[in-house]
Amino acid sequence: MQYRTLGHTGVQVSSLALGAMNFGRVGGTGQDEATAIVDAALEGGINLIDTADAYSGGESEEMVGKAIAGRRDDVVLATKAGLPLGDERNHRGGSRRWLTTALEGSLRRLGVDHVDLYQVHRWDPSTSDEETLSALTDLRRAGKIRYFGSSTFPAHRIVQAQWAAREHHLGRYTTEQPSYSALQRGVEADVLPVAQQYGLGVLVWSPLASGWLSGAVRAGREVRTNRSTFMPQRFDTALPHNRARLDAVERLAAVAEEAGLTLIQLALGFVTAHPAVTSALIGPRTLEHLGSQLAAADTALPADVLDAIDAIVAPGVDLAAHEKNDTPPALLDPSLRRR
Repeated sequence: MQYRTLGHTGVQVSSLALGAMNFGRVGGTGQDEATAIVDAALEGGINLIDTADAYSGGESEEMVGKAIAGRRDDVVLATKAGLPLGDERNHRGGSRRWLTTALEGSLRRLGVDHVDLYQVHRWDPSTSDEETLSALTDLRRAGKIRYFGSSTFPAHRIVQAQWAAREHHLGRYTTEQPSYSALQRGVEADVLPVAQQYGLGVLVWSPLASGWLSGAVRAGREVRTNRSTFMPQRFDTALPHNRARLDAVERLAAVAEEAGLTLIQLALGFVTAHPAVTSALIGPRTLEHLGSQLAAADTALPADVLDAIDAIVAPGVDLAAHEKNDTPPALLDPSLRRR
């Protein structure tokens, strides 16, 4: 396992990190298997675990808390808030009111008195940067969080938040968590360069592209990924963008085979090769999944393999741009762009 410094924090984290989104009813991973996955991940050198209050309505946090009981100080623990937690309109977003309440809930579910990294799950256009950063700064001063970061922020919002922190003399985001894979490379154009410029640690999610790069989606085979049951449109190969992804997967698989690698090793080695990336978040549902992903812990792709990947999916290109989750609100809501 490789270890890298998380931004300017001085904290050393593993190049592969354990994402716990599949813990609970969404991924179907129960407590016993979740604990076994955490055990094996820590034994394999992973020291960063990432979850969120919205994952299975808090169930993931509860399961992570039970799994790390008795060894809290050996884990760099990260969670997130901001996505809707129930139907109450104020149980979401980046307001001081909600972030303070949400953190207390996360600490209770995790069974800890602080988290190492607290992340705003999505940019909240209805809340000012000053409001959000002020709340996070106070939570850090209170000792309930050590650092705070953003997740899936567009590049211009990362820059704006850095400016607001300086303008109002507040703590600043020290990490960003974008979606990044060999099939979704749009962040290479702006988010990753901006993160480098501001010295942010980068924890990338979905490096296996929701299962497309796990070997579960191949030409002529029935789709075998858990996500296909609740996001079938992402795997419908009758759709043009999915046909383009399937073609890219087949070509990437050939590159991996020629290099003597599994497709998973190729995919994870690709994202961790980018100089802006600190860690790639893997989200195994089973011990078997974890084993196949840990096999990529020390994968270092040579230049010719990286060049071959570039020839299949060009730098800065998303094969499914509509799945980026950072589309500006004005492009989604006509009332925001029409008078």
